[in-house]
Amino acid sequence: MKQRIITAVVAMALFLPILIYGNLPFLFLIYAMATVGLYELIKMKRLPMMTISTLLSFLMLWVLLIPDRYDSFFSMIQYDKMDLLIIGAFLLLIVTVVSKNAFTYDDAAFLLLSVLYIGISFYYFYHTRAGEAGLATILFVLITIWVTDSGAYFVGRSLGSRKLWPEISPNKTVEGFFGGIACAIIASILFYFFNVLDYNIGKMMIIALLIAVFGQLGDLVQSAYKRHYGVKDSGNLLPGHGGILDRFDSLLFVLPILHFFIF
Repeated sequence: MKQRIITAVVAMALFLPILIYGNLPFLFLIYAMATVGLYELIKMKRLPMMTISTLLSFLMLWVLLIPDRYDSFFSMIQYDKMDLLIIGAFLLLIVTVVSKNAFTYDDAAFLLLSVLYIGISFYYFYHTRAGEAGLATILFVLITIWVTDSGAYFVGRSLGSRKLWPEISPNKTVEGFFGGIACAIIASILFYFFNVLDYNIGKMMIIALLIAVFGQLGDLVQSAYKRHYGVKDSGNLLPGHGGILDRFDSLLFVLPILHFFIF
């Protein structure tokens, strides 16, 4: 517990000033965290790191993360992101042939899905911060996720009896799941009265509901692939907490969903 607290304090002291300032320092941070996140997934799969296929996947990730404000880069090369991702996908398939299936079709599919999952999620992390009321929105999402996790934990411990998904995460309960949602909605009402975001109370509650539901699903997705690959944590960058994906699993799942349905 002491290690977790120390790591959390140090991480917040480094992360919050960059989040508050935004702009290029935050973009560099996004690139660094996304790169580490993809590295963690590749390491879980036990793929060799210094190969053409893994280096290509990092290049695809970095292209996917390019913000809209820098889209002149794509005009210059006369290709857009989707064009480059399609080219990358076909190059991965070519590697399966060149390597004589030492790098398999399954490996190529894993890398492509990993790039999309990490790239789209961190892209929307930056995109949300760069938008109107971006800092307030990110803080609202982060705090709501924290309230959801805390509510799910305490309600689950005190009232939980029915397992939510024991094959994936044996400690989560149905009561904790709905307790987390209830706490998130209460938090959204408090946010509304503090006038943090320019939404009516109904929209604030809907956003909180989406955050609570998809945030917990994101956590379960993280648990599912860790269980599949037989690892306890996605990495060890944050002592006592695990890796980047362990700490940002809910946020990475929530932000694209919010943009598809709300923002």
